[in-house]
Amino acid sequence: QAYQKYGYGGIGDICAMTGDGVNDAPALKQAEVGVAMGIRGTEVAKDAADIVLQNDNFASIIDGIEQGRLCSTNLRKSIMYTLCSKVPQCLPNFMELAGVPLALNVAQVLAVDIGTDIWTAIAYAWQPKESALMTRKPRHPMVEKIVNGGVLAYSYGYMGVLQSALCWAMFFSAPGIFNSLGVVDYSPDQEHANHVASTLYFYTLVVGQIAAALANTTNQESLFNYGLPNMKLNICIMLELTFAALIIYVPGLNNVFLTTGLTGKQMLYPWMAFLVITIFEEVRKTFVRGEESAREAAEDAAEEAAAAAALAAPGG
Repeated sequence: QAYQKYGYGGIGDICAMTGDGVNDAPALKQAEVGVAMGIRGTEVAKDAADIVLQNDNFASIIDGIEQGRLCSTNLRKSIMYTLCSKVPQCLPNFMELAGVPLALNVAQVLAVDIGTDIWTAIAYAWQPKESALMTRKPRHPMVEKIVNGGVLAYSYGYMGVLQSALCWAMFFSAPGIFNSLGVVDYSPDQEHANHVASTLYFYTLVVGQIAAALANTTNQESLFNYGLPNMKLNICIMLELTFAALIIYVPGLNNVFLTTGLTGKQMLYPWMAFLVITIFEEVRKTFVRGEESAREAAEDAAEEAAAAAALAAPGG
């Protein structure tokens, strides 16, 4: 109870308790996580506990902690990925008020949210762990929420802004699009230019979300070391590209989503967004790994200094 009330700087520690006897039942009940032994544990202890170890092996606790960390980490990754596309989805509406042709219409937004993003977000449930998962400090639920300021800053302030800049760069690369700025009644040529620009914006967002999906598979580890181990995610990415191609090239879908067929060169341009996002993320993760190493080194030095001070103290 003292740890739960005064630990973690007064916030309170998250405490776990193991036990197998009748006398352990109150502590098992009091702890946030009570762990009873399944083989030699009493029924009273099992009833009071939250978890029962079927094999009485304490190593199973570590496996359970690892799986719990993986679940919460993958949930956060899924949320971060889903939020990344919201900024480039919203900005076209405000830009339209400034006289820019609508870059992303409602049908295209729904195509991104329902047709592509949702399946990729679900696929994160099968994402394997990173190599440094168990070396990181545990997340205190009262201090660090799954969706916190860092998640919002990453999704909205960093990845969302980066995707938006790349989408707009592709939008304004469409031939003749500048002739449509500030125009209310478009000519047939201007209408076609608007559709080309809108299709480029849409496809760049799809490619940018693919880059974000792969980048979010790791928090710190380089994607080149981690690889692409989640086959379900890989399949979803291929389905995203297929669905986007159908929207762009199938005549019946053109009329629904107001897209138009792009040339081979125009289809390649949005992949510059994939390259840029991947480079940005690899650089960011390099800095994150460096900061993490420096923090661990400082903590180790502090522990060594405290141990040396304890030995030098009288009676040490």
